[in-house]
Amino acid sequence: MSKRHKRHWWSTAQSLWFVFSNRMTGHRIYKMPFARVYPMYVQKAERKGRTKDEVDQIICWLTGYDRVGLQRQLDQETDLAAFFAQAPAMNPNASLIKGVVCGVRVENIDDPLMRNIRYLDKLIDELAKGKAMDKILRK
Repeated sequence: MSKRHKRHWWSTAQSLWFVFSNRMTGHRIYKMPFARVYPMYVQKAERKGRTKDEVDQIICWLTGYDRVGLQRQLDQETDLAAFFAQAPAMNPNASLIKGVVCGVRVENIDDPLMRNIRYLDKLIDELAKGKAMDKILRK
């Protein structure tokens, strides 16, 4: 086997292992504490002149948490998978969220957990871009 073929075989094997392991265990982001992601959302919004309260309002609208429940999740350092699994009620209007995040259309994501994470990313992006809260919250 030539070096070129060996390299191709190895990269294919690595790709297959990556796909298989991610299907079995989920994406690494699922295990990331929400408390680690939350400050990045707030920083992104504040850099663009928006507020932490607006970020909280978006998170509460999407997940059904109240402010106390949101703070409890942050204090407990719940991972993203548990954060969304324990959400009181995902907003039924979340399906109205359309667009591209990280080069992927959010409405085409099959995995419900990844779709919810990307919905939140998309809403924070819209906030940072200066969109009105009524439009962000699909009112």
